[in-house]
Amino acid sequence: MLTKNTQVNRDQLEMITLDQLVPENHLVRKIEAAIDFSFIYQLVQDMYSSERGRPSIDPVVLIKIAFIQYTFGIRSLRKTIEEIETNLAYRWFLGFGFHDKVPHFSTYGKNYERCFKDTDLFELIFYRILKEVVDKKLISAEHVFIDSTHVKASANKRKFEKKMVRKETKAYQARLQEEINSDREDHGKKPFPPEKFEKEENKEIKESTTDPESGYYVKDERTKQFAYSFHAAADRHGFILGTIVTPGNVHDSTMFEPLLEKVIENCGKPNAVAADAGYKTPAIAQFIIENDIQPALPYTRPRTKEGYLRKNDYVYDEHFDCYICPEGQVLEYRTTTKEGYRQFFSNPIKCMDCPLLSQCTQSQNHQKLIQRHVWEEYLEEADHLRHTPEIKIIYAKRKETIERVFADAKEKHGMRWTTLRGLKKLSMQAMLTFAAMNLKKMASWTWKSPEMA
Repeated sequence: MLTKNTQVNRDQLEMITLDQLVPENHLVRKIEAAIDFSFIYQLVQDMYSSERGRPSIDPVVLIKIAFIQYTFGIRSLRKTIEEIETNLAYRWFLGFGFHDKVPHFSTYGKNYERCFKDTDLFELIFYRILKEVVDKKLISAEHVFIDSTHVKASANKRKFEKKMVRKETKAYQARLQEEINSDREDHGKKPFPPEKFEKEENKEIKESTTDPESGYYVKDERTKQFAYSFHAAADRHGFILGTIVTPGNVHDSTMFEPLLEKVIENCGKPNAVAADAGYKTPAIAQFIIENDIQPALPYTRPRTKEGYLRKNDYVYDEHFDCYICPEGQVLEYRTTTKEGYRQFFSNPIKCMDCPLLSQCTQSQNHQKLIQRHVWEEYLEEADHLRHTPEIKIIYAKRKETIERVFADAKEKHGMRWTTLRGLKKLSMQAMLTFAAMNLKKMASWTWKSPEMA
């Protein structure tokens, strides 16, 4: 039977509290129960004057407003304020009543510029929440999963100018230089002077005229854009253990060491680290193994041209420090380059009549060159470990951990693109997004539903 509602109770007066209208299992209740936000007062006390100026808006309220935006994936702060005005759960979370005035959306931006801009406040908030997760023994950091994702910058990809810039110094450069000179001395060669390594190398880049701090990112012919890279590490439960933001044209491998060092500092040294093929470099393999950590790195296909012998067809003799080709000829050591590669050359006279010459080299003088990195043995050890059952299981969990973290961040927390500009503001977004995700997971895991009367 069709029933029509003939009563309109919009103007009905009732005695009710805000607390009664927020569902018992609402996420904001779980978050409020999981952590005491008063720690923010201590973090910001030096950013406010105690003697002059107008009374400020409660800094805890400002940070909580940002958490509402990033926890619930609201696309902008303006929209967040609109939601708070009508959403009773959000008002309850901020400690507002029915008629309390919500701050104007520009208030947060003004406070950021005046108080928070050149501070590490958001990083401190992220690691304070992470410490809470660690203290509750929810972290399982024996296996760490590292990766990065691109976040589309607020910049037109067609508005740019080309510039020549100096190539970035790699985090492991000093360590590599020491290894190269030690290797050259072991082979009876003079070490390179410091100025040989310090020679400036330039490269041409596209710099956005809208957001100069973003980087031009090319994935394929269809995906060309200005972007930022969010590098992150996660444990096997999906808690984010650390993050670094860089321009989108910075290679993943360059941020591996500083990111892993942050994880070790805040959560302890893991037993194994899993990463994708972009991190499979001699420097990373050396860093992981020398720190007594197991690398979980994938198989990578040889980059040899079709129809030619692959590098693994040549056998390296560690005792005599030489390579042996499939026809039994010895490729002898010649030198170690400033890039860290030992060079092994064949005898062109012997190669001239070799039946495999056309599959071996295209050299005009019939001489084969093989380059071996000074840390190549670490990469070979990582390849050996790749076949063990334990490492196979660890690597397979990437899709359930760090890849799911990025998927959730983009689908549920507004991290697919950004309206902010500049590296510092994007670092703020990364810290708040990942802090919100950690807080949300911690709140859900530690929540105890109220007992029924």
